Amino acid sequence: FYRGSEFEVAFLPKTKLEVAIPEEKLEKVIETIKNSAKTGKFGDGKIFVTELDQVVRIRTGEKGPEAI
Repeated sequence: FYRGSEFEVAFLPKTKLEVAIPEEKLEKVIETIKNSAKTGKFGDGKIFVTELDQVVRIRTGEKGPEAI
């Protein structure tokens, strides 16, 4: 209710995809995701790119690219 009026909010279903890739594959992965996800409609999504400072594989203790 808002100020005595009932209203409905329709949320779009969302999917979150996280990938860790080498920088040299970045543009190819972005293009692949864009081409696969684009419908041309509201809510197609966004791609956020951030750097990973460190990756550690807990089971083996490997660090860096070997841990991916």
